[in-house]
Amino acid sequence: MTAGQLASRWSPASWRAWLLARREAAQALGALPVRDGVSLRAGVPARLAGFDQTLVAVAVALVALGVVMVYSASVALPDNPRFSRYAPMHFLNRHLFSVGLAFVMGLAVLQVPIAFWEKHASRIFIAALVLLLVVLVPGVGRVVNNSRRWIPLGIMNFQPSELAKLAIAMYAASYMVRKMDVKEDFFRAVWPMALATAFVGALLLRQPDMGAFIVIATIAMGILFLGGVNARMFFLIAAVIVATFGLIIAFDELRRGRILAYLDPWNPAYAQGKAYQLTHSLIAFGRGAIFGQGLGASVEKLHYLPEAHTDFLLAVIGEELGFVGVAGVIAAFFWLTRRIVAIGRQAIALDRVFAGLMVQGIGIWMGFQSFINMGVNLGVLPTKGLTLPLMSYGGSAILMNFIALAIVLRVDVENRALMRGGRA
Repeated sequence: MTAGQLASRWSPASWRAWLLARREAAQALGALPVRDGVSLRAGVPARLAGFDQTLVAVAVALVALGVVMVYSASVALPDNPRFSRYAPMHFLNRHLFSVGLAFVMGLAVLQVPIAFWEKHASRIFIAALVLLLVVLVPGVGRVVNNSRRWIPLGIMNFQPSELAKLAIAMYAASYMVRKMDVKEDFFRAVWPMALATAFVGALLLRQPDMGAFIVIATIAMGILFLGGVNARMFFLIAAVIVATFGLIIAFDELRRGRILAYLDPWNPAYAQGKAYQLTHSLIAFGRGAIFGQGLGASVEKLHYLPEAHTDFLLAVIGEELGFVGVAGVIAAFFWLTRRIVAIGRQAIALDRVFAGLMVQGIGIWMGFQSFINMGVNLGVLPTKGLTLPLMSYGGSAILMNFIALAIVLRVDVENRALMRGGRA
């Protein structure tokens, strides 16, 4: 939107308020003029001052720690007859391959303008729905632990629910932009999005993958709320979703058993069954105390704690690096989530509503999923099959995490370009 268009659309007071907000946002980012190829902020080269270097550093630190801990948690797995055909470094090599592929894909996505994602948001969402249907086809979707969630691609097993998380953030942001003038009307603004989310949920529950459904529903609801949907309608939707989850749990014996095991994990009826992972996760944290047993010294990873390199990686971190290590991971994810949401807020202040809502949706995804994973590991939440973003073993999860962060960085780059007086 040009300055002339803004001036004709807004009153002088609104125009001055917009300019002030833009100037304050630029000052908050430290985006100062560039002279002779050097940013006036601390002499940083202009080509490096166009993105949030701290955000990249925090993400790289989490990925690097994840690589180390995945190796530590998986190095003893070949001693288990189930994994006897694998070499000790098998999972490390696979994880490094996934990180390398994700890095290359992230660099490619970083070159794509945000306008492309806005134009094709609906198509990407439809593609995600198609993959969620394909994975349910017998002979196509791969079954692991009684769940059909993966499509074998040779180089990796792709999990469509990971793509669905990014797709719902794009689609919900695009939807809110299109419905901005009717956002107070429940049936015209909210009901179609609720149906789309419910359809995704039905496909995910067929896998079954209730954890992914909870994350996706939270992303969609968060974007609707941030997009300005009437608060009463928002809380009505939230109540309906909570009631739906309650009914699912009440009529599903497996999930009901998990809830009971979560409430009383040390009960002999659950300790060696549905609460087995939780009890051993708590033992790992207890052994770690303040400073941990030392890197590589975990006992629980030696075939006591299932899925130690995926869903329960934080428990291994707690045992080997102690409270200090766990607190550092929690602080890093809190900062990362807060920064992503701030970038989205800056985009909205620059009248880039789609970009802002999409990035805030990605922030909700990263923050909420890491919260659930940490809560499960610490016994605060019932057991769910969700990985720790950027850290846990899992090719498609790492790939989609990198792509999502690349989109966040692209929005940040375009924000900074606009605040320097250029074009996105």
